[in-house]
Amino acid sequence: MLKLSDAVTIPSDELQISAIRSQGAGGQNVNKVSTAIHLRFDISESSLPEFYKSRLLNLKDQRINKDGVIVIKAQQYRTQDKNREDALDRLKQLIKNATTIVKTRRPTKPSKSSQRKRMDKKNQRGRTKSLRGKVTE
Repeated sequence: MLKLSDAVTIPSDELQISAIRSQGAGGQNVNKVSTAIHLRFDISESSLPEFYKSRLLNLKDQRINKDGVIVIKAQQYRTQDKNREDALDRLKQLIKNATTIVKTRRPTKPSKSSQRKRMDKKNQRGRTKSLRGKVTE
């Protein structure tokens, strides 16, 4: 069972986890042992609340295919257990990122006094630099 929050959890039977062989260099360990994890999670068939489902299905992410299935391949570590934990953490993070509501930015304008202070500092800096020039008599 994957716990997303106090109220929302994903049962283990909704997650399809299979062990596959990792890619890349690694010698005999890569050639013989299936340490990579292939995790599949069907969004529409899950027991997630509708808000979560709609946010995930509208998300533009390469890990979500057109059928609404999240596919995560974890092969960073040498052991199957660590790769399983990594895949579950990445799924959890993906769902959390999809459901967080980003506050809209309201454009602001600097105050008159801050603009005046900025210009005064610029003028002072310019005067300081002009005094550093060659001294002529």
